[in-house]
Amino acid sequence: MKRHLMSGLQLTITVMLSLFLTNCDKEKCTRSYTLYDPVYTSLSQVRANMKSNPAQALKNPGKIYIYGNYIFLNESNEGIHIIDNSNPSAPKNLAFVTIPGNIDMAVKGNTLFADSYSDLVAFDISNPLSVTAKKFVNNAFPYRNAYYRYGNNTTDPDSIKVITGWNTHDTVMACPGGPVAYDYSFLASSSAGGFSSQRPAGNGQGGSMARFTLMSDYLYTVSDRELYSFDVSTPQDPKYNNKLVIDNQTIETIYPFKNKLFIGSTTGMYIYDVSTPGTPVRQGTFSHARSCDPVIADDNKAWVTLRSGTTCGSTTNSLEVLDITDLNQPALLKSYTLTSPFGLSKEGNTLFVCDGKDGIKVYNASDAKDLKLIKQISGMETYDVIAWNNRALVVAKDGLYQFDYADMANIRLLSKIGLTQ
Repeated sequence: MKRHLMSGLQLTITVMLSLFLTNCDKEKCTRSYTLYDPVYTSLSQVRANMKSNPAQALKNPGKIYIYGNYIFLNESNEGIHIIDNSNPSAPKNLAFVTIPGNIDMAVKGNTLFADSYSDLVAFDISNPLSVTAKKFVNNAFPYRNAYYRYGNNTTDPDSIKVITGWNTHDTVMACPGGPVAYDYSFLASSSAGGFSSQRPAGNGQGGSMARFTLMSDYLYTVSDRELYSFDVSTPQDPKYNNKLVIDNQTIETIYPFKNKLFIGSTTGMYIYDVSTPGTPVRQGTFSHARSCDPVIADDNKAWVTLRSGTTCGSTTNSLEVLDITDLNQPALLKSYTLTSPFGLSKEGNTLFVCDGKDGIKVYNASDAKDLKLIKQISGMETYDVIAWNNRALVVAKDGLYQFDYADMANIRLLSKIGLTQ
């Protein structure tokens, strides 16, 4: 569900050229080309628009976070939809916070934390219709650096130029080497970055695909191989705390449970103890075949989905249930074959698994060694789910669904916010 980012200070633009031969003899040949010129805006101007804007239709929904009566839904690489869910049968799309390069988020009280490429941004959301950015932590996530490189030895947002659009113009040029038709590519170079247009008290809840999570006045985030922590005891003034290298493998997700962090990677699951807030200590590891890997946990089990058909490089599609009674030595209890699993969520003995084009699968998980399929809800391609208080919020390719499962024999659709073409 991720979109390709037009980022970096040296940008290769492959232009599809229309080859119109106005004169096709050996003496004279011309062709028409469409050229793209970048439009630059200062980073300070881009940041000034990181605020509440009128509600927008969903186009490419990504990660999800709930807090109180609000749903925060990521629009991949563009920002966050704020949805009033006071009435789950009729949720209201209130506003859209424009955040270029946004993928992840978390909420603590009246503060929304979000990434904007490599920056961490703290927003005041006390009034969802008037969200304002309170602090930018420059280059907090260097692995997503889009602004501070290639000679940009400054963090002054007035001096950093960002590509925010493209102007096009047509030109006619002589055919190179005579009237032989072929494709041609141009490089558009610049000196700027670019982009395309158990619940902890006081915090919300994210989905299993999250890379941000909150615990004990700290925000924890993961990169492809590192675990970052930020002190958010003063929420609107986040401060970098430390960074740990987890592994050289690709880290994908992070999930909090009690005083533990469960981290999913393409090759296994890592358990970190954060009994001392801000100081994660590795406690246990479970290795599996190379595969994409979100993870959730409860008192004595971890639930992991493995997915193939991606850059994770696996042919495995399954749900693995791990015994974590001994956190130092997690052990596999049982593996269940699935189609193409993504996110998952569990409330009590009810387990929801997003199984890609097979929709959402609901299980009775009272016996982890013998899961019982209660219901499969088809007709949607699912990505992530949060199950809470007898309601399931499901992010799918075609929108955001809400289901009521208070009566397991009659799971019913409450509402859907669909895409608007």
